[in-house]
Amino acid sequence: MNTEPEIPLVHVAAGVLTGPDGKVLLARRRTGTHQGGLWEFPGGKVEPGESPRQALARELKEELGVDVLDARPLIRIAHAYEDRKVLLDTWRVDRWRGEPRGLEGQPLSWVAAQELAGRPMPAADVPVVKAIQLPDTCLITPPSATEPARFLEELRRALAGGISLVQFRVFGLADKDLENLARASRRLCEEYGARMLVNGSLALLEKAGAHGLHLDRRRLRSTENLSGLLLGASCHDAEELALARDRGVDFALLSPVLPTASHPDAEVLGWEGFSALVAELPLPVYALGGMTPQFLEKSWQAGAQGIAGIRGLWPGAIT
Repeated sequence: MNTEPEIPLVHVAAGVLTGPDGKVLLARRRTGTHQGGLWEFPGGKVEPGESPRQALARELKEELGVDVLDARPLIRIAHAYEDRKVLLDTWRVDRWRGEPRGLEGQPLSWVAAQELAGRPMPAADVPVVKAIQLPDTCLITPPSATEPARFLEELRRALAGGISLVQFRVFGLADKDLENLARASRRLCEEYGARMLVNGSLALLEKAGAHGLHLDRRRLRSTENLSGLLLGASCHDAEELALARDRGVDFALLSPVLPTASHPDAEVLGWEGFSALVAELPLPVYALGGMTPQFLEKSWQAGAQGIAGIRGLWPGAIT
């Protein structure tokens, strides 16, 4: 008979308050409390009968003295500490009323998104940092680029329209032509402050000077020693998502969510299937398959980081 006490589950709602300059608000936990002395995203326990959104509003009012005006789901994480399990519902808060103050005596600090990883934080908050540092849209290039000049012009249009994360995925070119196009695409991305991942070999990544690598299902299972790179992975089921998590990738694409013109007969996940697979996963996941900008809000409600796509996001394909 198992007599070990059951580890309690604590459901927490936390807000990622993001200022106009992109800086994020952190609060330091009081010494002597669980995870005391570490920096965290403000929030607290979800009380019985409350929704996470209601708990978020109440906690930020009590802790910071602010009224939440605009918030949307960011990422939900389940994490087990030695003495408790935490279900962390995080929300991105872009508008609020009032000036945040530490009403419970907690120190506050506004931190640039790229500097968050340098702050000591509870382990459950680490995936939140990854989600904050990623945009809500990931553009995948068309696989064919027989007209490089047109390809680059359409990529420029996408970047000018706000795209800041690009997966370079092109096939059918001679090696030298592919390298030249990848290098030109990376330079164009940097011109607009965007990051580009190569869906291809490590050799192509190095020759293009890309910012990271995107792993297809074969490379996800076989590639090792990729620390220091921005890593994405293509996933289609729970097993591949778990492998991506264990390999330490920064984000995943999960597909197909909806029917696509390129794979009309493929079995789709649907939004409920997508949500079930990513629920509580400590990894940002983009919805892929049939995505257009109109599905962005829906993707957030389903637990996604946002949307990824080719046809629905590439300027030359948008109608």
